[in-house]
Amino acid sequence: MLVRDAMSTVVLTIGPAHTLRQAARLMSERRVGAAVVLDTDADGLGILTERDILISVGSGQDPDLETAGTHTTTDVVFAAPSWTLEDAADAMAHGGFRHLIVLDDDGPVGVVSVRDIIRCWAPSRRQQTASLVG
Repeated sequence: MLVRDAMSTVVLTIGPAHTLRQAARLMSERRVGAAVVLDTDADGLGILTERDILISVGSGQDPDLETAGTHTTTDVVFAAPSWTLEDAADAMAHGGFRHLIVLDDDGPVGVVSVRDIIRCWAPSRRQQTASLVG
């Protein structure tokens, strides 16, 4: 199975000046665990995850004052839609993160998460187990 089959095509794009509260509200409304942060001044893409917000709030920072740009990961590993889920899982395990921005020639087309991969793998694992037992 390929990344394009598992990824969420709901790509929330925010700017670095969004507050963490604004980012959290938008992520909650769209039911996504990460936002793509587009910094047109720095000409780059980054990612802000629910964990980034959790770490900030948990350390006592004010989500109304902290900006997405301050908490964005800019050293991002991008996936291609044609990657296998194994390739994506390996990249996540190697990098220690749970989301990959999926890019094609036109820019971000999706986000794939560990949850997406598990959702796709779980049914095939059950089928494999059933065929071994049966």
